[in-house]
Amino acid sequence: MSVIDWVVIGAYFFVMVAIGWWSKRRVRNIADFFTGDGRIPWWLSGISHHVSGYSAVLFVAFAAVAYDHGLTVYVWWALTIGLGVGVGAFLFAPRWNRLRSKHGVKSPLEYLARRYDLPTQQVLAYSGAALKVVDIASKWVAISVLLQGFADIPMAWGIGITGVATMAYMAVGGLWADVLTDFGQFLIQLTAGFTMLFATMSELGGFSSLWTMWDDLPESHSDPVAGPVSTTLIMAFLLVKTFEYNGGMWNLAQRYMSAPSGSQARRSALLSSGLWLVWPFILFLPMFAAPLIVPGLENSERSYIEMAQELLPAGLIGLLLAGFFSNTMSMVASDTNVITAVITRDIAPVLVPRVKSLAESAQLTFARVTTVVFVAFSMTIAIATGGEGFVLDVVVSMVAATMGPISIPLMLGMLPWFRTAGPLAALVSWAGGMGVWTVVKWVLDGQAQATVVGLPLVTSLVLYVGIALVLPDGNADRDALIDSLGTDPETAATPAGTGTADAAEPGAAASDARAPGTPAG
Repeated sequence: MSVIDWVVIGAYFFVMVAIGWWSKRRVRNIADFFTGDGRIPWWLSGISHHVSGYSAVLFVAFAAVAYDHGLTVYVWWALTIGLGVGVGAFLFAPRWNRLRSKHGVKSPLEYLARRYDLPTQQVLAYSGAALKVVDIASKWVAISVLLQGFADIPMAWGIGITGVATMAYMAVGGLWADVLTDFGQFLIQLTAGFTMLFATMSELGGFSSLWTMWDDLPESHSDPVAGPVSTTLIMAFLLVKTFEYNGGMWNLAQRYMSAPSGSQARRSALLSSGLWLVWPFILFLPMFAAPLIVPGLENSERSYIEMAQELLPAGLIGLLLAGFFSNTMSMVASDTNVITAVITRDIAPVLVPRVKSLAESAQLTFARVTTVVFVAFSMTIAIATGGEGFVLDVVVSMVAATMGPISIPLMLGMLPWFRTAGPLAALVSWAGGMGVWTVVKWVLDGQAQATVVGLPLVTSLVLYVGIALVLPDGNADRDALIDSLGTDPETAATPAGTGTADAAEPGAAASDARAPGTPAG
């Protein structure tokens, strides 16, 4: 990398940290820190939802799949997410928002104590937090691989630079810093992505190379199902990603909660869905073409790095690397904020009851300290366990497979069709799914990836629904909570020209316009 590249990288870090500190003025209390207090515009929430959904893993592990097998990585990954988020726009996004607006919820798991009971909430909080630590560690490893490839920076230094910069703006600005930097990072990502696309087209002979390159690639590269990807795996991922990207990945639930109303949260989800269907495909196009530009690579995880070094002049490599940083820092920042919310709102008050009585300013300080500690802990894990193969193994095999058992009780608990599912259904479905994952992943050798990813979620789903049918456990308080999520509050913020609050959701009690009971938290 040249001096110009380093100047671009330095400028990127400066701007991101500056945006984070500028947004500090918007954080007056714990509600601002964790949900923006419902004041984040729907379009900004939607862009942030999209940007927070992927990281530098795209340019390492998924670039390797694109290099080896072509189009199938888009179908298997991005397309399933786009479709799943589109479904969630109608089922989940408005309900997440109404948990905040009607019940004062500031953490995605906060409502579980009332929906089920405290033990259920704690089990899901601890298991999900542990999973997130490992998930974030994999993101640090991914960005360190890119830094090592471009600039020969040791892994520990790469993780340290990125982690400290993320701490610097997340600890002060909270969710506001996250979504505002997400917007800036999206602009950088657009610039870097199109720069790489245009460089690839120029190398291959112009705009027509977008369709002519497939004639020179192996025939299987244009197949939607190829290599290790099967139709069963795609269907399993569609099911998993529908839960994961609509709130099972807790940080994305926050994006819906931060919008002004449930109807605008739905708009956020539809915007994110559209971006998922279009933008990743544009990013993948140079990766599909990589075998024609850097053929014969033994380690395909380096394909995007090798191609960038082959095609881009000084300065533009720095811009591309800034795009890699933007992806990783966006996801890690959003994950950090939501884990801090879960620790501050759901875990710490149970372990240390006096946390509940802290003054507003003390709660804000506690949240900021927790942010720093959590990021530092995930960085330590990444440095201690990082290496080749760790990234894809964690992201696909562990995170995707275990997200289902954790998200089934969380997500379905909001829907009126599952109102008879009580604590027993939630805990058994979680335990059953995690147990099946343990067996197929670690006990039985050679299981197909579709089995490892899909079977835990299907097991949890069957157990949750089955127990709810055989041993129904509904009560009036739970019914009131669920029914209240079907409509926006009468006082929901609705900007001029956007119409009134939503009509009732399917299956909800349309007459319920007020929150029953007292607000949670």
